[in-house]
Amino acid sequence: MTDQAPAAYSGPQRVLSGVQPSGALHLGNYLGALVKFARLQHEMDTFIFVADMHAITVWQDPKLLANQVREITAAYLASGLDPEKATIFPQSAVPAHAELAWIFNCVARLGWLDRMTQFKEKSGKHKERASVGLYTYPVLQAADILLYKATHVPVGDDQRQHLELTRDIAAKFNHDFEAPAFFPLPDALTQGPGSRIMSLRDGTAKMSKSDPSDNSRLNLLDEPDLVAQKIRKAKTDPEPLPETLDELKGRPEAENLIGIYAALDGRSSAEVLAEFAGQGFGAFKPKLAELAVEKLGPVGAEMRRLMADPAEIDRVLAKGAERAREAAAPTLAETRRLVGFWGA
Repeated sequence: MTDQAPAAYSGPQRVLSGVQPSGALHLGNYLGALVKFARLQHEMDTFIFVADMHAITVWQDPKLLANQVREITAAYLASGLDPEKATIFPQSAVPAHAELAWIFNCVARLGWLDRMTQFKEKSGKHKERASVGLYTYPVLQAADILLYKATHVPVGDDQRQHLELTRDIAAKFNHDFEAPAFFPLPDALTQGPGSRIMSLRDGTAKMSKSDPSDNSRLNLLDEPDLVAQKIRKAKTDPEPLPETLDELKGRPEAENLIGIYAALDGRSSAEVLAEFAGQGFGAFKPKLAELAVEKLGPVGAEMRRLMADPAEIDRVLAKGAERAREAAAPTLAETRRLVGFWGA
């Protein structure tokens, strides 16, 4: 008997991603994820969820969580996601995520999870105090993806290891239950320009909603005057802008601001440098502020309009949850049958 390569998955092309409702969204989320979600909905079947089950792996105030879900949804819609094209839903509204995650907990191996570097980073020196959910977070993530048989997942560098785990779980399930190509082995979608926006206060650190300094980031709900003010205060260096990207290396704050301008304007960093070469930040920053206000202002305004009418957001989420449950049901039913559960 000769070894054969696993059968290739032949189902439809489908993309899935989500954002946790655990803090204000900022420019990095917008450029690195939201605008790309909006583009992907025109290229393949698209499922975008609000990851409230992932959010509670660390403490969330129950009085705030539901509204945080609405805020993320408002950001999705304001960034161009169309609920008629993309399925937009809260993760917790589809119980199949949790059921499939339990099955995958019994497929995944302890050694695989022990290698996950993000748990080590998030739990720090006190991992005994971390929730079990934080440890098994990547298994739930695999269930999120494979429940809809997603073939493509937009990921940043910090999530690549989790996607590899998803592929390992899918391959092991397909092998163990003699179901070749039942689950796809999803591919990473590289995030491209704008995928790594850095802090306005430290060009070596990613822009983050957990940074204690609000001046380190441009929040999507910042008013235009505040956006311009934060850019004026952004850390720079005294040198004028160079002509080439090679000359920009070693100047992280300058590189970050050029990258932000390029991503907002749909151009390359090299093209932006060609326009501003030789100029100082006194000339460049006002132009960047003007562009940021032009691009982010309408997003923030639409988010505020939507959040003033939570019933509209709730209608989108309810409809999306119904569609997601319908899409998930056949996968879960067949998984239960393959595993041998009673009544499946």
